[in-house]
Amino acid sequence: MSSAITPPSFKISFLSPKYWGVWLGVVVLYGITWLPLPVIRALGAGVGRLIVLAAPKRAKVARRNIALCFPELSDAEREKIVNENVRRTGMALFETAMGWWWPTWRVKKHFVVEGYEHVEQALQRGHGVFGMAIHNMNLEFACRGLGYTHPSIAFYRKHNNPLVDYLQYHGRNRSNKYMIHKRNAKALLAALDDKELCLYLPDQDYGRVQSIFVPFGGVSDAATTTATMMFIRRTEATPLLISSQFTDKGYKVKFYPPLEQDLRDMDNETALTYLNQEIIGLIEEQPESYLWMHKRFKTRPQADMPSYYQ
Repeated sequence: MSSAITPPSFKISFLSPKYWGVWLGVVVLYGITWLPLPVIRALGAGVGRLIVLAAPKRAKVARRNIALCFPELSDAEREKIVNENVRRTGMALFETAMGWWWPTWRVKKHFVVEGYEHVEQALQRGHGVFGMAIHNMNLEFACRGLGYTHPSIAFYRKHNNPLVDYLQYHGRNRSNKYMIHKRNAKALLAALDDKELCLYLPDQDYGRVQSIFVPFGGVSDAATTTATMMFIRRTEATPLLISSQFTDKGYKVKFYPPLEQDLRDMDNETALTYLNQEIIGLIEEQPESYLWMHKRFKTRPQADMPSYYQ
């Protein structure tokens, strides 16, 4: 616990005119979160369309990522995913607000956990759980909901705006144990040794340092962090894949059975190729929820290689 980030405190300066724009956004978002969920989802779809109008390059990135990952799909099938992804992107703004500010009773009403028995089995064996979550856009709300079944520990990236950082930290920590600075790997290893449930995102492009290039869907050379394997090899924690998904009634977090192959017995290239294949399988369950507007394949094996996004 000594490695946890010190919770940011409220400051009188947050009431100064410098932050009035943030407070206005907070008031609007907070008010919207009290609307019925179907209404919020309709507003989210509208916001998604506005995002595309204001930043058309984001939709272009999503379209390119989906085409790269799923070359076997027809143009019509890929465009359907893009259109739904736009709706989910707009909704992500409200899901963040819901995760931070919804009362406990309402989170529980619209949230379920599936496959929690895999966590329980690992804990009964005396192991921690290294939860590898895919970066679906409703993850902010999902972490809040998961905390009511099993409080977890995760890395934290401080926001540049001090007021937003205050709101973000306390919003995320409402139902979970504590958070660790994103570069404090030793603290996460210690938490896993203490048999905690820890959450980690292995599926993003973290740059060339400590990454290797292995397949991810239809891309043969996706930058993939080797830190995942460091956490797995240096602890006895059970690695479990996790996805957060929307449902007709709300949301769910889904824990999957332990991987059929033991990653510890593989070299990095073999293990991360296998892991990426499993992650793609999770994405395919609900591809419209994934963070496609992020440049997942921005880093190339050589700096002078052409970008996938030109």
